[in-house]
Amino acid sequence: MSYLGQDIKKLGFGLMRLPKLDENTIDVEQTKQMVDMFMDAGFTYFDTAWAYAGSEDAIRQALVERYPRESYQLATKNAAWIKCETKEEAYAQFDTSLKQTGAGYFDFYLLHNLGESRTGFFDKFDMWNWVQEKKKEGLIKHVGFSFHSTPEELEAILTAHPEMEFVQLQINYADWDNPAIQSRGCYEVARKHGKPVIIMEPVKGGMLATPPESVAKILKDAEPDSSVASWAVRFAANLEGVITVLSGMSNIEQMQDNLSYMKDFTGLTDAQKETLDKAQEELKRIPLIPCTTCNYCAKVCPMEIGISGSFTAMNYLTLYGDKANAVRQENWLVGSHGRKRADQCVKCGKCEAVCPQHIAIRENLDEVCAKLLAE
Repeated sequence: MSYLGQDIKKLGFGLMRLPKLDENTIDVEQTKQMVDMFMDAGFTYFDTAWAYAGSEDAIRQALVERYPRESYQLATKNAAWIKCETKEEAYAQFDTSLKQTGAGYFDFYLLHNLGESRTGFFDKFDMWNWVQEKKKEGLIKHVGFSFHSTPEELEAILTAHPEMEFVQLQINYADWDNPAIQSRGCYEVARKHGKPVIIMEPVKGGMLATPPESVAKILKDAEPDSSVASWAVRFAANLEGVITVLSGMSNIEQMQDNLSYMKDFTGLTDAQKETLDKAQEELKRIPLIPCTTCNYCAKVCPMEIGISGSFTAMNYLTLYGDKANAVRQENWLVGSHGRKRADQCVKCGKCEAVCPQHIAIRENLDEVCAKLLAE
């Protein structure tokens, strides 16, 4: 049975982690090279968001101003839960996105990061009807939403809003049966409702590009010439009803690697599926903080704690047992980036209310203090 986006190639260019010249400046010239490589290989789907600092402007320069509008699909998102007090403020994000991208219209438009208390903002501002009006005006071709919560909540949303055309979900082999993320459950709900799926975080914020050594060994033994990250993207692309799999590529090397195995991807073999099963079992044995560095927590933290940097350093300590390097990593990712350390947390809990991964952030920051910051 055919479905929306069936003919779109199964690798999408996620624009959240573009290459940078410095902390605040996207490398537009390198982004142009990456866009050219991507388009030349026959891939056409680009995913940005109002909340991705500098991303919409960068893709205007790298893609929109350089390619015919009908030659690609551009998606962006509306995060009504970020500092919006009125529906006018929420609606204004759309106008800003149109201006910053210069795209004229959006092929795919998403209500961004639904789930838990965040969904209420879209209800409160009547965003469901508003996006349909924008679709009637020809400014949006297809409407959907990205989602980070439980299968039960996804079931409720899709039952209440059958007009939604697609769902964007976090799916990767590490989270497939993870009770905190429930990737499999959410995927099955979406498919039960007949919705095609766009997959985000297939490499889990980069964590599956450098998994624990025991996991990497399983994958490398099976295919010595394939990158470890390629297994994660291929796992996601192998699922039925997928529009595309987003990969947040940050440099030309990552683009080259992704194109090398996705250009002619036709599905996983039985042997490859068995290898991934083994990797999943091995990964379950290692307890890590499931942070993807989306930094939604940073947008609401009143103390400006370097939460994701603290967790990245803590996971390094868990994986490799090297406290000296983990401390150096924490110094760089937190203090050197102008954020405060974990011991400055006031336990307000605002971070946990917006975390897509449902991490017990306060509890884990205590662990950071005890195991990483303590002398």
